[in-house]
Amino acid sequence: MRISARADYAVRAALQLAASRDDAPLKAEAIADAQDIPHKFLESILNDMRRGGLVLSQRGGNGGYRLAKPAESISIADVIRTVDGPLVSVRGVRPPELSYTGPAESLLPLWIALRSNVREILEGVSLADVASGQLPAAVCALTNTPSAWVNP
Repeated sequence: MRISARADYAVRAALQLAASRDDAPLKAEAIADAQDIPHKFLESILNDMRRGGLVLSQRGGNGGYRLAKPAESISIADVIRTVDGPLVSVRGVRPPELSYTGPAESLLPLWIALRSNVREILEGVSLADVASGQLPAAVCALTNTPSAWVNP
């Protein structure tokens, strides 16, 4: 699985909004600077997030962006789906729409299992969890094995 730059930037921007202590909107420039995200790219991402109902925008001198819902109710999966579409696809196709024959027939349940695990992790972690540094125990447990940190 690959996390696109667009998804990474969207999650980081959403986390910046989640960590905002007051209810004042944050300007895109401030988010871009804080997270080292190209400003023009971020504007496009924030527009997708606005259309997806994750952020609200306010125009004017005191304008900017804020989360549309509490950070506890927005999962990392919500953000990624909003800017990139399905969490797991094979050649751009969702696994249930695939079919294989012969020795490749068992690939479909493998892709479904992969999608299930990705969903379980990304749907089970909210912006509030990450922003507070308090990841769910099940996620932390997955990082406790030394092999999790090694690139094969």
